[in-house]
Amino acid sequence: MKQLFLFLLFTVSLQAQFQINGIVKESFSNQALAFATITTNNGISSVTDVDGKFSVSSLSPITFFTVSYIGYNTNKTTVQRNNSFYNISLKQQTDHLNEVVINPENAALSVITKTIALKDNNNPQKRLPHFTYKTYNKLIVSANPDSISGQIDSIVVKRTKNGIYYKIDSTNYKFKNTVSTRHLFQTEKVSQFQFDDNTLKETILGTKMAGLKQPLYEILSFNLQSFSIYDTKYELFETKYISPIADNAVEEYHYKLLDTVTINGRNSYMIYFKNKKKNKSKGLEGVLYIDQNSYAVAKAILRIRGLLNISSNHEFEYFPDENIWFPVHKNFRIIKGKNDDDIRIFGGTIQFDGDVDDFKSRKKQPSDYIYLHSESYNFDLEKNKKTVLKNPYFAVEIEQNAFDKTEPFWNKYRKDSIDNRSKQTYIELDSIASRKKIASRVRLGKKIINGYLPIGIFDMDLRKIFSYNNYEGFRLGLGGVTNERLSKNFRVEGYYAYGTKDGIFKGSLGAAVRLEKQTNSWLGFAYTDDVREIASTTFSIEKKPFKIYDPRPINISTFYNYISWKAYFETRKIPKTESIWEVNHSLIEPKFNYAFLYNGKLHTSYTMTTAMVSIQWSPFSDFMQTPTDRIETEKRFPKFSFQYSQSLGRLWDNDFNFSKFDFKTEYEKKYLNGQKTSLLLQAGYALGNIPITHLYNTSPNNITKETILERITFGGKNSFETMFFNEFFSNKYAFFQFKHAFNRVTLFQKVKPSLVLVTRAAWGNLDHPEQHAGLNFKTLKDGFFESGIELNQIFNGLGLTTFYRYGPNQLPKFEDNIAIKLSFVLNLGF
Repeated sequence: MKQLFLFLLFTVSLQAQFQINGIVKESFSNQALAFATITTNNGISSVTDVDGKFSVSSLSPITFFTVSYIGYNTNKTTVQRNNSFYNISLKQQTDHLNEVVINPENAALSVITKTIALKDNNNPQKRLPHFTYKTYNKLIVSANPDSISGQIDSIVVKRTKNGIYYKIDSTNYKFKNTVSTRHLFQTEKVSQFQFDDNTLKETILGTKMAGLKQPLYEILSFNLQSFSIYDTKYELFETKYISPIADNAVEEYHYKLLDTVTINGRNSYMIYFKNKKKNKSKGLEGVLYIDQNSYAVAKAILRIRGLLNISSNHEFEYFPDENIWFPVHKNFRIIKGKNDDDIRIFGGTIQFDGDVDDFKSRKKQPSDYIYLHSESYNFDLEKNKKTVLKNPYFAVEIEQNAFDKTEPFWNKYRKDSIDNRSKQTYIELDSIASRKKIASRVRLGKKIINGYLPIGIFDMDLRKIFSYNNYEGFRLGLGGVTNERLSKNFRVEGYYAYGTKDGIFKGSLGAAVRLEKQTNSWLGFAYTDDVREIASTTFSIEKKPFKIYDPRPINISTFYNYISWKAYFETRKIPKTESIWEVNHSLIEPKFNYAFLYNGKLHTSYTMTTAMVSIQWSPFSDFMQTPTDRIETEKRFPKFSFQYSQSLGRLWDNDFNFSKFDFKTEYEKKYLNGQKTSLLLQAGYALGNIPITHLYNTSPNNITKETILERITFGGKNSFETMFFNEFFSNKYAFFQFKHAFNRVTLFQKVKPSLVLVTRAAWGNLDHPEQHAGLNFKTLKDGFFESGIELNQIFNGLGLTTFYRYGPNQLPKFEDNIAIKLSFVLNLGF
């Protein structure tokens, strides 16, 4: 994917003709004053940032400006003709308001308490039963050419006894020339927002992205800032913070009254807030402008300083008939903070690159000047028009012709006419994209991250090329599926493989036809002759993530062969779900010493005909409906998976009657400090007569060897590392897993391991164990427990994990209860 590099630049206005910059400090201590009020002669108001800096732009001349800060004398400064940067010093008043210590009588706290109490009355999504409006948004990645030195430097390459060898470094010179004529990235979007029945939906009417005929959906769905300041959690750049007016906000923030100002002709308090955490750079801070009569938010400025410096502004318009402030304008800006980590956003499309050595001493690179800026304008507001939401379960929907809008459409909705720099951005990036085949490279990147390599009309499945297990040995193969270049409504898929140890060829061949585009519904048929791990639990609807290697199957040695014919129907017709409906006829042959006793007969092979439905439900996630597919834009938890299988009596020579119910739910919670807790609950219940090949083994991952060192292999993701293969089997079970990941700890410059605490437990039982002959095993009626520590990504993705087995199924020898495993995390860079 196309990568752009971003970093620190003082705030500038891209289209303003008149601009003043400066910094405000206290005269006595020379300390910067954050959020001091700047007001120009033509009524434009702004505030200083957390470092006391300000930038004010205007389309009309600025002749003077005033700087005010509660407790300090107001400063009025005349603008000089050839001066655009001003150092302002404010003197403290002798009778200044002391609000450093927050107490119940504090004026700011009193205002905030009333704001919180009345927020439901002032929140448009609580007060108004329905409304609609349109939004124009423009997002650019750019740099201010005036801040970049165009000097061509000489860099020492090598020192020898014959002299010093230099090379010419024209990086900054070329970069300055580039950003002088165009931006680095640019996209525009016009949307219609509809609110009804407590649901806010966005319909994208038109969108264009420089360099791409079909924009990246990941960028269109990216939520830079919350729509509402009244939400309990305020989202800023995919991180959720406790809102400064949440019910429990006074426990999280300090507040200070800065000033009183006039907005839309109404008096407002300026309330500064800052989190109480010791690490101030991790939290949210800013200024709220609170209406003095209604205690509604009339304006909000929110900022984060850390690995990235992020600012988010919300502006509102007052509507007297409803006595409500409604959002009309917001902007968002990212510049690089002081850090040494690479930070990627939009799936790696845009990157802030880290510093390699010392932050202060290193030479500035182009990424040090780059910023991301997004600005949105709301208009055509209708507050009392009843709206019927079409497909309300989609948070975002893209109209079919949204990518084909002409210039008259954009000229109608743009806030200002597009400038030459923006025009040139489209011209040059479209030309570069065509010349360098950017669209094809983006398509290739998306395919590879999902495990496929496109070759003409065929997507080769990278997972089928190579694998290893103890039964097949090295498994070599070739497989894949036809892609949209052949047909968007028909596909042929399959694979062929050979095991070097078992010496057997195996494979699959199938075809499917798409019945409906919007719900991505397919009807298909397939024939398969392959092997599978015994008693393994798989949910057909769940897509396996692409891995260069899958560690757990390496140790498996007990498989069964299945020859199957199946017909299936997959669809997303039901909102927020994916499902597969399947009828399957299989011939099963265990590839180990086993027989199943049923009706007085030992079955060493058997026939199974089943019907199955597998559903994955994500009720709390947000989805985007594109012209061709549905995308989960915001993954929220919990998520649920259900699967039901039923044998079909005597149909098609079926040997056994049984039913299987499988359930799984996942939950994740990410904390503001970067830590994460994950919970997994999985259960299964099988009724009837079922051979061991189709029961449950609860994912063991320990091999039978004498010593701990001999048992060192690669660890799995959700497997029992101390449970031996074929040690337990169940026809009913429940499995629970708890994981808590801490922040990565820096041991050395390039050694930053991730510490994860893990606990797993399982309970189960097996009815009629006497039916299963050939394997010695136990049941889980007493439960199985293990806990451990994962120390991942110690060096180049490699890590080390240790687990300990305890409880009723603990083994007599202490060392047999310990499992040491290697882990490996591969970052593909997308």
